[in-house]
Amino acid sequence: MRRLALKVDVDTWRGTRDGVPRLLDVLERHDARASFLFSLGPDHTGRAIRRALRPGFIGKVSRTSVVGHYGIRTLLYGTLLPGPDIGRREAATMRRVRDRGFEAGVHCWDHVSWQDRVGVRDAAWTRAQMQRAVDRFGEIFGARPRVHGAAGWQMNDAAWPLERELGFEYASDTRGTHPFRPVDAEGRDIGVPQLPTTLPTLDEMIGVHGVTADNADARLLALTADPPREVQVYTLHAELEGGRLGNVFERLLRGWRTQGWTLVGLDGLFASLDARALPAHRFAVGTVSGRSGTLAVQGTGATRAETRKKADEGAAATRVSRAPGSV
Repeated sequence: MRRLALKVDVDTWRGTRDGVPRLLDVLERHDARASFLFSLGPDHTGRAIRRALRPGFIGKVSRTSVVGHYGIRTLLYGTLLPGPDIGRREAATMRRVRDRGFEAGVHCWDHVSWQDRVGVRDAAWTRAQMQRAVDRFGEIFGARPRVHGAAGWQMNDAAWPLERELGFEYASDTRGTHPFRPVDAEGRDIGVPQLPTTLPTLDEMIGVHGVTADNADARLLALTADPPREVQVYTLHAELEGGRLGNVFERLLRGWRTQGWTLVGLDGLFASLDARALPAHRFAVGTVSGRSGTLAVQGTGATRAETRKKADEGAAATRVSRAPGSV
């Protein structure tokens, strides 16, 4: 069975309040599941102006109509306007996601702070940000989150093992080609299984190489028509597909159904996998066409150290099986 997992990144108060309810209705109409990953603390979207000097940022803003998708007020939060506390204001909206049978998980505490700072901050800062998000999730849902999806696909060395320590079972923090088991340079397991985003997002595509809101769905569907793998992960945004690009998303859902994909959340995808049998990969920092800056990507496969480790484990198992009196 071919599974396409839908991951909804919810970055802002407006996206939570307006985009999430719209997406729930659309997904139910098309009998599709999805995972909603929430920003749980303050909306400081206006502080993203600090990215203005990043290569490609101004071009992305101009071609994707940021003001139209996010609204003037959202773009002032954290600067000229105080940032609303999303988790406190929209707890009922978030619980509605769970109550209607969809997975809810953690995106971050403060989206802009994580996306812009995690790469240069230390382990103590990283722990505080992740712990606040986990604690707020518990306050809202009365349970611990199972899934984490990093804001902007930004991580640091401390964040990977913290996911396991804080009780996450799987994550979607990276861009890549297929689910994998993260390992370090010595082949040792770190973090939790990764379900990377495999497809481009609408804001990466629109305005590049002739792609518009009118044909973006056709370009994406061409990528999933005859894929080399049976698993895909698509990241959408509550502010885009839950707003002005809702009609594009509906065309995508119809197209994926026609192509024979089963539309699941990250939880449905993870349940279909044998986590212990996933291939081992290291993490890397890379770029993605249409997105400014660098981000976490799926790196190289198993290291020589891990290969030796697996061989040693196999040899030890063979010795045990041949021991006198063994069965």
